[in-house]
Amino acid sequence: MATEKIVMPQLGESVTEGTISKWLVQPGDQVKKYDPLAEVMTDKVNAEVPSSFTGTIKELVAQEGETLAVGELICYIDTEGGNAETEPKEEKAAPVQQEIIQPEKGADAEEKIRPKREKSGSRFSPAVLRLAGEHNIDLNQVEGTGMGGRITRKDLLKLIETGSIPSPGAAPAVEAPIQEAANVKAPEAQTPAPQQQAPKSAPSVESLPGDIEIPVTGVRKAIAANMVRSKHEAPHAWTMVEVDVTNLVEYRNSVKNEFQSKEGYNLTFLPFFIKAVVESLKDYPQLNSMWAGDKIIQKKDINISIAVATDTALYVPVIKNADEKSIKGVAREVKELAEKVRSNRLGADDMKSGTFTVNNTGSFGSVMSTPIINYPQAAILSVESIVKRPVVMNNGMIAVRDMVNLCLSLDHRVLDGLVCGRFLASVKKRLESISADNTTIY
Repeated sequence: MATEKIVMPQLGESVTEGTISKWLVQPGDQVKKYDPLAEVMTDKVNAEVPSSFTGTIKELVAQEGETLAVGELICYIDTEGGNAETEPKEEKAAPVQQEIIQPEKGADAEEKIRPKREKSGSRFSPAVLRLAGEHNIDLNQVEGTGMGGRITRKDLLKLIETGSIPSPGAAPAVEAPIQEAANVKAPEAQTPAPQQQAPKSAPSVESLPGDIEIPVTGVRKAIAANMVRSKHEAPHAWTMVEVDVTNLVEYRNSVKNEFQSKEGYNLTFLPFFIKAVVESLKDYPQLNSMWAGDKIIQKKDINISIAVATDTALYVPVIKNADEKSIKGVAREVKELAEKVRSNRLGADDMKSGTFTVNNTGSFGSVMSTPIINYPQAAILSVESIVKRPVVMNNGMIAVRDMVNLCLSLDHRVLDGLVCGRFLASVKKRLESISADNTTIY
């Protein structure tokens, strides 16, 4: 009998860690190769971890709710083969060699973070080491709440949120158990965040008779983590333009029945807006960029993320190479991605590589919004509801027109108002020029 290890897989591009949201097996269970072992939640997608072997579950090392870095051990499986009975215990006790320490801190800071616990055989995950390095936390002064007193990522997030980061040489802090709802990802800053700037923790809330307690799901935690990270790291700015889409409305209404009959699905307004955005991104590629610490990366591909909501969560699948697609091609992608979300078939590949987000908030009647940037993208555009308004025309006459607000949130580290204003003006011009004479669906 041989004992094999299952580790946290990389479940998407740039994914560095995952949280065990639910174990699907227990010690003693027989599994076949590729059988699902656990449900794992990341900041990009939910997925199942398959077994790499056929055998018997020996030990579940990771706990439900625990966050582990890619490559960290999650469980052991006994398989037919040689004898490795003593290997698991030795491996479990061994300190993890991978260290992510900010280089500017120097050897003294590294010694403050690690020495006592490492010498005693305790194990720190890469995620814990990274947070400790970023926020100058002395791990010798932290009381862990994980299995066997292990320090978890949530222990450090609790200290960061409350601002009670222990100074070197202070007595170890005794923390109460951390609530699951506090499992949000801290910003991965390039330099240590000053202690006085740490966000204050929210006041405790007690349930009263008649209140309904709703458990925080893995998907909701992932959404919360990405939103908190975006607001903490990216300095948001906001701007808006009003667009006259009367001609667009008339053109779409004139072709929608024929399109439905020919293609088998509805032609909505969203593909027209996405097409106008994509063409304007070609003229202003600065908005198709991402902040990368010491540089700004301007992406070659134009991959449009779209927000698709269910009753309980919000997903952001991606239309790849949207600049190569016609209005019909964009419409088909929107339909297929929405169907995947609502039938629970959305995969990791459907969620990765987005470079700019278009959010259709107008679908539920919103007329103005300030969307949170889909980190690490530099901007997000909300298309609001098309409504009829009285408008003063160029000839001084008042007419009832179909109007829509386009709301843009931008990362002010990457973008300034001038280029964003020109981008919105370009989108506005393209939308207002749509007509049967110069616009083709195919």
